[in-house]
Amino acid sequence: MNAIEFVGARITDLGNGLQVRRLLPTRQRRMVGAWCFLDHAGPLEAGAGGMHVGAHPHTGLQTFTWLIEGEVLHRDSLGSEQLIRPGQVNLMTAGRGIVHTEDSLPGTGRLHLAQLWIALPASVADCAPAFDHYPDLPCWDESGCSFTLLAGDYCGRSAPARLYSPLLGMDICSGAGAPIDIALRRDFEYAILPLSGSVTIDGQTCATDKLAYLGQGHSTVALHPSADCRMLLLGGEPFATPVLMWWNFVGRDKAGIAAAQHAWESGDARFGRVNGDAGRRLVAPRLPWSGI
Repeated sequence: MNAIEFVGARITDLGNGLQVRRLLPTRQRRMVGAWCFLDHAGPLEAGAGGMHVGAHPHTGLQTFTWLIEGEVLHRDSLGSEQLIRPGQVNLMTAGRGIVHTEDSLPGTGRLHLAQLWIALPASVADCAPAFDHYPDLPCWDESGCSFTLLAGDYCGRSAPARLYSPLLGMDICSGAGAPIDIALRRDFEYAILPLSGSVTIDGQTCATDKLAYLGQGHSTVALHPSADCRMLLLGGEPFATPVLMWWNFVGRDKAGIAAAQHAWESGDARFGRVNGDAGRRLVAPRLPWSGI
């Protein structure tokens, strides 16, 4: 196996004292396939105030929420209102523009989730927005581990998520800490993120909230997880064209990103609004480019 690249997390504050660990994008690693954003939140106590993320826009991407503990209510400008529970996935396709809010429910104790974004290919980057909820995912036990297929195909199984790029997302829980072999596609690049515990890969140990980037060209990888290890396996074909990310927007150029931000700031109908958001609109940071 090629040398493993280890990427450390940086702490990001979501407000109300809720902090997440961000693994993508970083200066070291921008994407894994079309996966272009990865936050690991929790496990943490939501507290008396809970988690409340005000109305904010997206373009050119899909948001992908994998919930492990707690309950979160999703609302968006399409009129969607969906409670997500542990073991379920929410997939929101932003396309040309969408707005959403995310709130934990009163009484929610612990929260634990992974929040990911998927960059849309240029051919569909401006598609109509959409929202999908997936309560039932392929699950199985093998070699002392429990597997949940979140996205893509794996060994004859297929996840239902509507995707626009060849991708893989899989949750793996080790019960006994026994070694496991994972089949890979040579044309995919892969990364592994322990959400708890640790895993040894090719003699190198990766601890919680360290992203191990494996690269591509491999048909299998041998994993030696600790008994308490839970990890995400992400993979995909290397993305064909570079993307530009700023705040909550994914685009191909600065002008497109700036146009989206100006539309948000002006209240343009491009994004619509979330029913019941009570004016909780997030304010975009100042654009880093002048004259656009």
